[in-house]
Amino acid sequence: MDIKDRILAFTQLGTKILTDEQKPETIEFWEAVNMAHQQNPWFTPAFCEYAIKSIATHWLTEQSLNQWVALYPKRAFNPKFEKRVGIVMAGNIPFVGFHDILCVLMAGHKLVGKISSKDAGLTQILLKLLLSIEPRFKDYITITEERLENFDAVIATGSNNTSRYFDYYFAKYPNIIRKNRQSIAIITGNETAEQFKGLASDIFSYFGLGCRNVSKLLIPKDYDLTPLIDNFLEFKSLVNHHKYANNYEYYRAIFLMNQIEHLDSGFALLKPDENLGSPVGVIYYQHYSDLNVVNEYIDRHNEQLQCIVSSNLSIPNSIGFGQTQNPLLTDYADGIDTINFLASLNI
Repeated sequence: MDIKDRILAFTQLGTKILTDEQKPETIEFWEAVNMAHQQNPWFTPAFCEYAIKSIATHWLTEQSLNQWVALYPKRAFNPKFEKRVGIVMAGNIPFVGFHDILCVLMAGHKLVGKISSKDAGLTQILLKLLLSIEPRFKDYITITEERLENFDAVIATGSNNTSRYFDYYFAKYPNIIRKNRQSIAIITGNETAEQFKGLASDIFSYFGLGCRNVSKLLIPKDYDLTPLIDNFLEFKSLVNHHKYANNYEYYRAIFLMNQIEHLDSGFALLKPDENLGSPVGVIYYQHYSDLNVVNEYIDRHNEQLQCIVSSNLSIPNSIGFGQTQNPLLTDYADGIDTINFLASLNI
């Protein structure tokens, strides 16, 4: 297959997901998507559908793929020697490893994927749908739940703890090792209700379990959080989810018993805290006096940040509210260009 064949295959995959729901293979795909919550309760049908339709809409179109490919030299997608690239996938949100899969297959290398035990079969059913479109990918795809073996390079995503194991185990291979990252939002006080609704999606989509979910707010001194909280109500039904509710109620009890300062929205807790990563059901916030303080904060935590959200786009590397869960193909995790890494395997 050449790059045109691969673009066509992934474009057809996107079309099947979005418009071709009545074909037998697509019916099987959607049945698996809607049943994933039985294996992983965090993978609700609504969030699984949101994830895969976002992928199909923003990545799997002829225009998006062609524009992405055009950013690189032709050799990036025409390797002299096909390499077996191991991918250790996280399982925190639905279809979380698909961007790495797409990069490896588009680059003309062979995928050796280790799926998470939390994946709930989503990766395999999506690849099955891809193979129904382009059977030649069969020789390029190996999926396992066991130990990763027989590979030439590796892309591994995990926690700060597992990254130390990855650094040791994969040290002799070309690699990308990803650690925990968090996302923040900077509130200026000039936001609209519509922007705050976008922020709610940035925070609460996938129950806040993704690295692109906002877990920390930087707010002006003496800022009233009430208008912001009022626009979070679209997600109040999250408290009906038993695992989310357990987290929310646990931390509410802890804060009350220990007289820890917090605001309770009825389904999420806002707590002043200097840390970045907040627990499920909790949002941290911190005051700032001016934008110099914000920029210093960002510089200090740069290696831990995935997304910076703000209505003030003069803040370096920031994006607008409501955009964190719809990344572009060029929004590489940890800011590491996966295509350039794959292209380097043949140098």
